[in-house]
Amino acid sequence: MGRVTERRRTIRIRDGAVAVRPDTLVAEEPMEIRLNGRPLAITMRTPGDDFALAVGFLVSEGVIGAAEDIRSVVYCAGAEPGGGANTYNVVDVQLAPGVPVPDITLERNVYTTSSCGLCGKASLDAVRTATRFPITGRSPSTPALRVESALLARLPERLRAAQRVFDKTGGLHAAALFSADGEMLDVREDVGRHNAVDKLVGRALREGLLPLSRAILLVSGRASFELAQKAVMAGIPVLAAVSAPSSLAVDLALESGLTLVGFLRGPDMNVYAGEERVALPSRV
Repeated sequence: MGRVTERRRTIRIRDGAVAVRPDTLVAEEPMEIRLNGRPLAITMRTPGDDFALAVGFLVSEGVIGAAEDIRSVVYCAGAEPGGGANTYNVVDVQLAPGVPVPDITLERNVYTTSSCGLCGKASLDAVRTATRFPITGRSPSTPALRVESALLARLPERLRAAQRVFDKTGGLHAAALFSADGEMLDVREDVGRHNAVDKLVGRALREGLLPLSRAILLVSGRASFELAQKAVMAGIPVLAAVSAPSSLAVDLALESGLTLVGFLRGPDMNVYAGEERVALPSRV
């Protein structure tokens, strides 16, 4: 299988001194996701947790919602040119008998990149897929999950401490799931922020943990519409990001009942939607 990191020659300039040194870079390789043997999507990802990535992607697309929906997940023969060794860059997910297979057309087929998982969608409406796990607790009087703002403030530091590959390369996004009391449940890294979330969701599905109705999702970058959608599709009630959300992510959060927190940096943060789940300090 592919390596998570690779070494490359670089000319390093420091304080006017020039030296030739090897540098450790995050690996980026294409992975084709097939559904019942038919090509569905291509994503640029960091090798590792490929099965979870494929499964998580299918959750976010509304194709599956439970481990029982899957018959098998396998690597296909993705041989190098000339018939070389398997590249392990093609994953086929076979659905269980009776699980509906979506219509895979040119419009439905998705081409994803490490920066945008929605490229190739026919329209924005195509990704407003109805979730199998509606987010509950929208009423301020009976919230299903409530977290202290002080607890949220501590999560980015815990995420950063868990980014092992980032320490070597400085070039990876990360996503983590936390419990309501701040325990880190899982963390994944990838060159694409949407891939990191798919890996989390895919692992959770395969362990029978969906919906993640008591979890907090933290992402190391910005909160795009796509990441908000992935949270909603997995039943995650709280999405927090260390950077800014997009306007469409806020719109989706308001529509779906998702709690969306941005610019989470130490004790400072912006709550854009679902403030009923956040125990706020006294207002001044």
